[in-house]
Amino acid sequence: MKTKAAVLWELGGKWEVEEVDLDPPGAGEVLVKLAASGLCHSDEHLVTGDLPFPLPVVGGHEGAGTVVEVGSGVLDIEPGDSVVLTFLPSCGRCSYCVRGKTNLCDLGAALMMGPQLDGTHRFHARGEDLGQMCLLGTFSEYTVVPTASVVKVDQGTALDKAAVVGCGIPTGYGSAVRTAEVRAGDTVVVLGAGGIGMNAVQGARIAGARYVVAVDPVPYKRDRAMEFGATHVAESADAAWEVVSRLTRGQLAEACIIATDVAEGSYIAPALALVGKGGRVVVTAIGHPEEETMTGSLLELTLYEKQIRGALYGSSNAQHDVPRLLELYNTGLLKLDELITQEYTLEDINQGYEDMREGRNIRGLIRY
Repeated sequence: MKTKAAVLWELGGKWEVEEVDLDPPGAGEVLVKLAASGLCHSDEHLVTGDLPFPLPVVGGHEGAGTVVEVGSGVLDIEPGDSVVLTFLPSCGRCSYCVRGKTNLCDLGAALMMGPQLDGTHRFHARGEDLGQMCLLGTFSEYTVVPTASVVKVDQGTALDKAAVVGCGIPTGYGSAVRTAEVRAGDTVVVLGAGGIGMNAVQGARIAGARYVVAVDPVPYKRDRAMEFGATHVAESADAAWEVVSRLTRGQLAEACIIATDVAEGSYIAPALALVGKGGRVVVTAIGHPEEETMTGSLLELTLYEKQIRGALYGSSNAQHDVPRLLELYNTGLLKLDELITQEYTLEDINQGYEDMREGRNIRGLIRY
């Protein structure tokens, strides 16, 4: 079939919206008509090369829609089902999945390769095969994905809002609730108040944190952070230290979550300085692939038992967490409507990313 998609053809290039060919679903795959796709910063990493993905590629890894067709061997999903696409597939059988760490599923090895799990491509254009960002390619009106990347949700779910529950919500929320293990009464610092950081703020609030300090140099984002649950804001890590030290009488925070646009090795030292004894620094932002050094006090790491933890997908388990997050939205605890700052057509995708880079968006959304 023919479908319209946004394709990245070269490093540093623009997203080019054009008609492409899409193959029908193969064994264990489904064809999905998308309702919406989020504009996540990780797709910007494809443009910059911070995520070294083979090009050309159909971008997008945050979406929700309706199943149109299923391939052979698909038994638990049928046409008409409402689904959220998760950028981390889970097989349910590998050693990580059976331990409840589905975000680390062995199928994740295929995420950065380009083709589907069987080694072949579904999208084609200009005589070339096109990869799919994280096996998904949600910058397209239609896409074919493996069932391992699909979470079935209740009929009647607001799929335009559910689109962002495929990545940004569980990544930020989970970074606070799961990876950082925020508990009632904790003090939490979130570095970066974009699409991921704002959901870390929400997660800390829902977990019962006493103080949530959102740190961002952009005044607009600091103002919005207060709507999502921040009790205090600061323009820099140094300014945040003064706030946290005063609030906690010098004991500092239990957790600091790094949710900046890109993770830098130099961010670790100020993050470690923001947490007290037994404090946890969670690195959620994607770092430069070539960077191999971090700064920080090794003495404090040992003597104060501080920890540095990586967070992939907020340590979330999609089949459980996506429906649960939608329940939190339905009960008014989780803010999704407020998170989506601006909607775009697919043709306006480059404007959407320009708005993100300029700090005008918390989360942009492509509506089909």
